[in-house]
Amino acid sequence: MPRATTPSFITTIPLVVTSQNEAELLSRFQAGRQLYNALLNESMVRLNLVCCSELFQAAKKLPKGKIRNDAFDAAKKEYRYSEYDIQAYATIVSNRAKWIAQKIDSNTQQTLAKRAFQASQKVMLGRAKKVRLKVPNRFNSVEGKTNKQGIRWVVNQLVWGKLKFNAMIDSTNPVTSHGLESRIKYVRLLRKEIRGKQRWFAQLICEGIPFQKTANFTEQGIVGLDLNISNVAYVANNSAGLLPFAEKVSTFERQIKASQRQMQRSQRASNPNNYEPDFNGRKGRKTVVKKGKAKKGCRKWNKTKRYLKITSKKRELERRKAAYSKSQNRKLVNDILRNGNQIKTENVSVKGWQKRYGKAISAKSPGYFQSELKRKAESAGGSFTKFSTQKTALSQTHLTGKRIKKTLSERVHYDETGIVMDRDLFSAYLARYVDENQLSLQDAVKSYPGMESFLLEAWQRHKTNRKQVSIAENRKAHPPSERFSSNSEKINQIDDFNESGRKVN
Repeated sequence: MPRATTPSFITTIPLVVTSQNEAELLSRFQAGRQLYNALLNESMVRLNLVCCSELFQAAKKLPKGKIRNDAFDAAKKEYRYSEYDIQAYATIVSNRAKWIAQKIDSNTQQTLAKRAFQASQKVMLGRAKKVRLKVPNRFNSVEGKTNKQGIRWVVNQLVWGKLKFNAMIDSTNPVTSHGLESRIKYVRLLRKEIRGKQRWFAQLICEGIPFQKTANFTEQGIVGLDLNISNVAYVANNSAGLLPFAEKVSTFERQIKASQRQMQRSQRASNPNNYEPDFNGRKGRKTVVKKGKAKKGCRKWNKTKRYLKITSKKRELERRKAAYSKSQNRKLVNDILRNGNQIKTENVSVKGWQKRYGKAISAKSPGYFQSELKRKAESAGGSFTKFSTQKTALSQTHLTGKRIKKTLSERVHYDETGIVMDRDLFSAYLARYVDENQLSLQDAVKSYPGMESFLLEAWQRHKTNRKQVSIAENRKAHPPSERFSSNSEKINQIDDFNESGRKVN
């Protein structure tokens, strides 16, 4: 039987690391990286043997059930493809390379083996297309198995073999104090590059529920959600809103592009043989000189000090952008959970959006917002329900039951019953009344008069907070039919109609 799992949370604490200890840590990380790459390669070799075996091919043809699962297990067992076998191989590799065994303890070897096996398992299950070997600047964490051996936390110190690191603990921080008072399951050693310098952190994986600030309380109630590329609309019992993702976050787009151009010039100057010769091309009616492309298969690239400095600057800009975006989206999650913890939303594909709106998704991170909202809602005892967009089609549905398609540019919903409402807010309102991919129009029609004032206020706030445009553009963007009073009194836009949604003469 699998072990019973308990809730966990992470407490991150900065460490004090001297230059001598940092050199030893970098050496250990290098050993861990090479061991991980060896284990990942071996896992993929064994996985390919399993997938090409006759037992595996025969198991794929069997109907789902215990017999099919046993057949798959037999194929894996024949080629020793399991987490335990990869851990045994890790011991063999470490002992052959004696310096790895000296740098990496047995518990850390086992966690690296588990990490490599799980990466290969994602490929087998179709959750990933391939695995990636770690280069030195992409291997930034190692963790222990328990808090008794290997990497562990002892009396406000991180201990790893003979290395001991003091922690910078803020005793006035209730989040840190709560983590240190909880039982520690295991410890992760994390490396980050901040402002061009390496910083080291201890992540304590603690048992229990994380500390909750008084301002971040969670209410009971249903919240309908409509996720968009750059904003999210929500409708709760007594409130509604159309809020932007990562509000007022600088994307540093101009600075990043300038750094990329500098990096490209530096690479061309220091590696002229790795590029094809320049050639004359046409730009309109003019003849211009175009730069040659990089040659395929070039492995030796000279990286100057200036190039490395520009690269570090670019990484810092990208780190700041990601950190600001995450911070604002976490704040947005807390704002929504104050109105309810039973979230209902459409099952949209953020990966599909990435192919079409790559830059916007990178800047706004709607996928991170969605995963964080799901995690916090379930942690607070609520739920996060997704329903089919094809079966419900909320943006096309009218309260009469009729569906009329819209283009993406049509952001206002003109309902057949006379309602004029923002498209996203109206979809979020209907999401409250979806249960098991079925929309209850009768409940939506009955409840709309009481919710209309909240929806109109939310729409008005969104227009006010939006980036100001010129008067001429404003008139074009918002025709007279869309304008409404900012008065918060309840207004009924619905004509008289029965429970089925049909108008009554």
